[in-house]
Amino acid sequence: MLGAPGAGKGTQAEILREHVGLTHISSGDLFRENVSKQTPLGKLAKSYLDKGELVPDDVTVQMVMDRIVKPDCARGVVFDGFPRTEAQAKALGAALAKEGKQINGVLLVSVRDEFLIQRLTARWVCPTDGAVYNLLTNPPKVAGRCDKDGRALEQRNDDQPDTVRRRLAVYYTQTKPLIEYYRAAGLLREIDGEREIGQVQSDVVKAVERL
Repeated sequence: MLGAPGAGKGTQAEILREHVGLTHISSGDLFRENVSKQTPLGKLAKSYLDKGELVPDDVTVQMVMDRIVKPDCARGVVFDGFPRTEAQAKALGAALAKEGKQINGVLLVSVRDEFLIQRLTARWVCPTDGAVYNLLTNPPKVAGRCDKDGRALEQRNDDQPDTVRRRLAVYYTQTKPLIEYYRAAGLLREIDGEREIGQVQSDVVKAVERL
């Protein structure tokens, strides 16, 4: 599942888990789980992170391969946040091929920059319980206040306009070659992500069922 920050790919991946029975694998969650459990791969990854270095692709791919052999992945998985680059895609494809597996399709949730910036900068959180509000789609009952405890809502640094624009720039630099790689392989399916969640969901589920 590909898409820029704020495109809704994580939401759609969860919907696929519920409606199609595919396990949602987030690279971020996978890293945190391995590091917190101090697995051999987690310790190895942490040794790079502690030095401010990127975790090598082969370490990340091995984490993914260790995860997909678990029973809950027997029906299939949805990758979210990985691969991020063409090099990672090639490494993942090679590792899957050794196990007789393959990527069946790549869904790109497409949303224009102005929509993404509007969505992300409208997101505010409660500092107490982490409850998330969106001023466009899920506003608090009282402006600027959490519905549960009345605390003043805060905006994460990642959701501030300048930061959002930088995140998008990084995404396009890293991911455009990846999109073209999968397009050339005939695997890419584009989904219009600017509509209501239910409409996007319908297209995503249909695309996966066809695959």
